[in-house]
Amino acid sequence: MSYQLWYWPDIPGRGEFVRLYLEAAELDYEDMARVQGADALVEDLHARQGSRPFAPPYLVDGDNCIGQTALILTYLQDREGLGSGELETDLRLVQLQMDIADLVEEVHATHHPIAPHLYYADQMDAAYEKAHHFRENRLPKYLIHFDNALSTHGGPFLLGEQWSHVDTSLFQLMEGLDYAFPNLMSSLQGHFPHLEEVQSTVPEIEGVAAYLASERRIDFNQDGIFRFYEELDQQ
Repeated sequence: MSYQLWYWPDIPGRGEFVRLYLEAAELDYEDMARVQGADALVEDLHARQGSRPFAPPYLVDGDNCIGQTALILTYLQDREGLGSGELETDLRLVQLQMDIADLVEEVHATHHPIAPHLYYADQMDAAYEKAHHFRENRLPKYLIHFDNALSTHGGPFLLGEQWSHVDTSLFQLMEGLDYAFPNLMSSLQGHFPHLEEVQSTVPEIEGVAAYLASERRIDFNQDGIFRFYEELDQQ
């Protein structure tokens, strides 16, 4: 029985972090809303009883319904035996995945700092100020943190030669940052060699390579988390 992934069909968003891991591990899954549409996603979410997910993405595996990207990836890691086999190490992976989720939220806040339901045009002044603080202060701290973590086992991946969900997520993160902040990321080229290595190595994983070459891979766009606004990328 294949997994069912529910996420918005037209944006990479948080769902893409799950897709990349599923594809890297070559696990059988159905991208439900890509087939049935966004209305089906809303209907399915609202029809779930009890402790239903707050929002997509969520993964359905038989009777189990799991929300939150970091939790989904941890579930898949344990369910498929893709962890390190050491509790301390696997907990470290979860911690780093949650750090990635924090950074993803901060990226979203650069263009929607006041409220997600408002248009960007309604909060441009606040976005400009937020993005400046993000570029100058917040992002460097995160990149140092992740680069140091990758250096622990000598690379190319967090666990050395073995890739994990953190590596596929860091790849997506770096790709998104390159899209949203091309000037900034160009100026940082060479400063974070371990992150740059994982960004160039993850696409060589057989399952990821096939996925990136397929029509299933959704391009970054102005409706997703990572959005390019020239005024927010000024140096």
